[in-house]
Amino acid sequence: MKRPKHALVTGGSGHIGAAICRRLAADGHHVYVHANVNRGAAGKIAEEIVGSGGSAHAVSFDVADGAASASALETLLAEGAIQIVVNNAGVHDDAVMPAMRLEQWSRVIDVSLNGFFNVTQPLLMPMIRTRWGRIVNVSSVAALTGNRGQTNYAAAKAGLHGATKSLALELASRGITVNAVAPGIIASAMSDGAFTQETIEKLVPMKRAGTPEEVADLIAFIASDRAAYISGQIISINGAMI
Repeated sequence: MKRPKHALVTGGSGHIGAAICRRLAADGHHVYVHANVNRGAAGKIAEEIVGSGGSAHAVSFDVADGAASASALETLLAEGAIQIVVNNAGVHDDAVMPAMRLEQWSRVIDVSLNGFFNVTQPLLMPMIRTRWGRIVNVSSVAALTGNRGQTNYAAAKAGLHGATKSLALELASRGITVNAVAPGIIASAMSDGAFTQETIEKLVPMKRAGTPEEVADLIAFIASDRAAYISGQIISINGAMI
């Protein structure tokens, strides 16, 4: 019988993050449900997973803060190597670039791109020693196509693509895969306010938004033994948008 692996999902308190946490827990992994601002929500998701027979607990730190991330991860690593990492934390702060403030640019880059480094780098050597690992970076269709008002967000997520491919090369011989998943329009409180059904039908050939569970199912597959030969890939899930 295989031992359950420890999985960390950053931004685990959001709609997509929560679905990922539930799916990985259903696969038998111990899940660290991460949040920064929404600590209460992360706690409720962890409690729900445990109540359903899974294994999880909530953790809280700011992925944009390198020192805080390192300290929190050191505590988690005392319980064993984290072999599944889903870098899902991200923020929007939209504005067309002529009107964009430096702090809008910096905060989005800090969370999505610097956060990837702050979370992933401290976990690599313990993961390497186990000779097995899955790193999944959650990107966006905006990184592939661009999007008006999201120069900062598209830049951060596109940066993840380059990091994904480079890190995959570095870890390929160690039994560790590194991939990115790029969702399109996914049903959530944020997208529901941004896209009408009419707009979705114009943008998405499948005429609907995706669900958080569909994204979670894809990530769970990438994080499984069945995906051992998939690495360095940017995998879109967007209803044929591109």
